[in-house]
Amino acid sequence: MTAELETTERELAPLDLRSRIQILEQGLAALPGAFFGDSDNCPLKHSFGNGIYMREIFIPKDTILTGKIHRHSHPNVLMAGRVAVVTEGAGLQILEGPMAMISEAGTKRALVALTDLHWITFHNVGEERDLEKIEAIVIAETYEQFEAEQLEAAQRKDISWPG
Repeated sequence: MTAELETTERELAPLDLRSRIQILEQGLAALPGAFFGDSDNCPLKHSFGNGIYMREIFIPKDTILTGKIHRHSHPNVLMAGRVAVVTEGAGLQILEGPMAMISEAGTKRALVALTDLHWITFHNVGEERDLEKIEAIVIAETYEQFEAEQLEAAQRKDISWPG
């Protein structure tokens, strides 16, 4: 295999992972008993302080799920448990809590809980407390929406003012 072909395969791999995560999500959604968001299966706890929204989730062993596309980088902590996680940026990883990490903007995860999990994410939402509004602040509905917002933000930064 030539170096040029190997480089092309590496460049295409993230898009392939993105597609695979989306296909998994569609398959999971079609299963009987599929659940989304806060549920008895994966209960959420919401806490607020000084402009920070803290979202805690309990994920039982053997649960397979996908996360949402996050608009901004944010800290998160796997408090307890062991999980197989696939992201576009890092590929497959086995994570074990306790551990802290930064999720980059645009991150979407597919995961299998190898043990029960306790996971916490932190988001800067100002003084907002309405969970629907917070979701709109934190989550991009699609990769296309996320990428358009990133492009718009980059173009705003490129504007130079005379002076």
